[in-house]
Amino acid sequence: MATVAELLQPVEADLDALLADLRSLIGAGHPILQAAAEHLFAAGGKRLRPGIVLLISRAIAPDGDLGPRHRRLAEITEMIHTASLVHDDVVDEAATRRGVDTVHSRFNHRVAVLAGDFLFAQASWHLANLDDLDVVKLLSRVIMDLADGEIRQGLFRYDTGQSFETYLEKSYCKTASLIANSSRAAGVLSGLEPEKLDDLYRFGRQLGLAFQVVDDILDFTGSDQQLGKPAASDLASGYLTAPALFALEERPALAGLIEREFSEAGDLEQALELVRGCEAIPRARALAEGFAHEAAETLAWLPPSEPRSALRALPDFVLSRLY
Repeated sequence: MATVAELLQPVEADLDALLADLRSLIGAGHPILQAAAEHLFAAGGKRLRPGIVLLISRAIAPDGDLGPRHRRLAEITEMIHTASLVHDDVVDEAATRRGVDTVHSRFNHRVAVLAGDFLFAQASWHLANLDDLDVVKLLSRVIMDLADGEIRQGLFRYDTGQSFETYLEKSYCKTASLIANSSRAAGVLSGLEPEKLDDLYRFGRQLGLAFQVVDDILDFTGSDQQLGKPAASDLASGYLTAPALFALEERPALAGLIEREFSEAGDLEQALELVRGCEAIPRARALAEGFAHEAAETLAWLPPSEPRSALRALPDFVLSRLY
C-alpha cells in the first residue's frame, strides 16, 4: 500500500515550497513562535491536509497548473491545522507530539495558547487577503468548528449516555470540517459549479470522518510507537469514541468502569478487554469503510490526471492504516 509521501508525490514540490513559505510567514521576528512552528517542520507531519488542497487544485485546473491563491489556501489550511494542534496539546496536557516536545512543555502554557492564537490570527489575515468572501466564510467556519469540537469533547468526558450522533458531530468538527471546507474552497477559487463544490465538500467530509474513526480504532489496537502517544489514551482520558460506544451497547459492565473514571486498580485494563473482546472494533472498522467508500465515489467527474489518481487512492490509504 502507498505511503502518504507516495500519494502526495504529484504535489511534492508544491509542499516543499509551502513549508518554505510558512517558515517565513510564521517565524518573522518571533523566536518563540518559530519554536511553535517546530510542529510543522521538525516533527515531520504528514502534511496531508494541505496536500489534499494542492491535489484538488491541480486536479480541477484546466492546465493542471497551480495559481498563487490556491497555494495560499493550502498554506492557510496548514496554519489552521497547526494552530489547532498547539491548542489541543495544551488541553490534553500532552508532553510530546510525533516524538517532539510540545510547545507548552518547551515553554509554558501561556506561550502555547498565545502561539496558537497567533497562528489562527495569521491564518485569518491571509484568508481575508484572498478577497473571496465565500472562501472566508468556509474557513472561518472551520476555526469555529475546531473550537466547538474541542469543547464538545471536554463536555462529554466519561459520559456513557452520550449519543453516537454526538460522537460523529465532534469528529466532524475536530477532523472533517477542515478537510471538507478547504476542499470546497479550492473549488470556489476555481469557479466550479455548485454540484461539484458539493462533491468536493462531501469528499473531504467522508474522508475526514473515515480518518477519525480509523484513529479511534488505532487507539485500541495500535502500539505506543505506531501512535506516537500511549495506547488507549483516549479511553483513559474519558473520551468515548466509536469502539467504546459500540462496546457499551454489547458490554453493559463497561459503563460502571467509565462512570467511576477508572478509579480502581485494573479498571482501565478491564475496560480495554471488554472493548477488544466484543464486536466493537469490527463494527467501527465497518463504519470507517463506509465513510471511505462514500469519499471514493465523489470525484468520478474529475478528468484523468496524477492528482486525481492520488485523490481517489486516499480513502483506501486511510483504511490501510488499520492493517
